Amino acid sequence: MRDASLLEHIPSLRRYARALTGDAADADDLVQACLERALRKRTLFRRGSLRAWLFTIMHNVHANDRRAGARRSASLAALAVVEQTRADGAEPPPFSAPELRTALAGLPVEQRSAVLLVGLEGFTCGEAAAILGVPEGTVVSRLSRGRAALRDRLEAVPRRAGGVAR
Repeated sequence: MRDASLLEHIPSLRRYARALTGDAADADDLVQACLERALRKRTLFRRGSLRAWLFTIMHNVHANDRRAGARRSASLAALAVVEQTRADGAEPPPFSAPELRTALAGLPVEQRSAVLLVGLEGFTCGEAAAILGVPEGTVVSRLSRGRAALRDRLEAVPRRAGGVAR
């Protein structure tokens, strides 16, 4: 692993960190802690996906911080999801960033992590399971329940003409 190869993963690490913490400053702290630990522990990295290894480190740092009470619980910042969709030229979603943020924030952290890793970051369920340290079936279950809960929450939001939420 070259130190420079870490740089290409910073944008997706920041996006996931922002979604986990809901705060830009806390997200930057989490990314910094993740990268610092990756550099310190680089001899432990074995061939495979550097991206998955970094997300595993980030998940563990965040979980440790949360358990220790070092970081406050925060709502998600889903604006990055909506803005990335628009930047890619894709059809904008039929809901607003605040609505998505609120819906995601209402999910239990286990479901939120599964939805973000698979839905936002594009990991497979198996990769997400390795990152989260749980069986793949657990990720599939959390993902299914999380998506259903998001769908229910977003369907309950009143719509304006044209399908876009207020």
